[in-house]
Amino acid sequence: MSLSTAGAQTRQEWRDSLETLSASLKKDPNNIDLRLRKAEADIQLERWDYALAEYGGILRADDKNLAALYFRAYVHEKLRHYAEAKADYDAFLAIEPLHLEARLGLAHVLQKMGRKSDTVDELNHIVQMFPDSADAYAARAAYETELQQYEVAVYDWGEAVRRRPEHADYTVSMVDVLLRLGRKREAREALDALVSKGTPRGVLKEWYDRIR
Repeated sequence: MSLSTAGAQTRQEWRDSLETLSASLKKDPNNIDLRLRKAEADIQLERWDYALAEYGGILRADDKNLAALYFRAYVHEKLRHYAEAKADYDAFLAIEPLHLEARLGLAHVLQKMGRKSDTVDELNHIVQMFPDSADAYAARAAYETELQQYEVAVYDWGEAVRRRPEHADYTVSMVDVLLRLGRKREAREALDALVSKGTPRGVLKEWYDRIR
């Protein structure tokens, strides 16, 4: 689930959209689609409190509106309202349990709350639920790297790379961990594989330099 036109408009265009949507809502205040679009504009303009109020109004009218639950969780997270973000992700996942982005959002919130065991459990659950997802393995690998659990992180970065070999960031993250473990030969092989798939060697100079 993503914002429909994120990045496609300039800030001024978002302000113009917000003005138009606000005018339309004065004529049709119960139009859920208009309210969702206005909240999206609020997010794009980083008007977090306005977006929060808009999603709250939508959910008072329809407490199972998935878009409002998902994006209110996102806004709560931006505002560091982690308990509220978790509650919204939990409510969303009670309705739509097989939603990867919401699962990843919940894991990230648990991490921000300092709930290490719950974060690990959720990330393990995500990998079990989405065994073909590179993003699932990458999320777990990133947390393992943060915890300095480098051996298991290398495995998970490798699984992410295997599922999405064209994603240079995954390979670079794996190389970083390999270098922390002193496994320079494997790091070079991973970089060479990226180059063979079309990544310019110059882009990877920093990493090649660390292997010397």
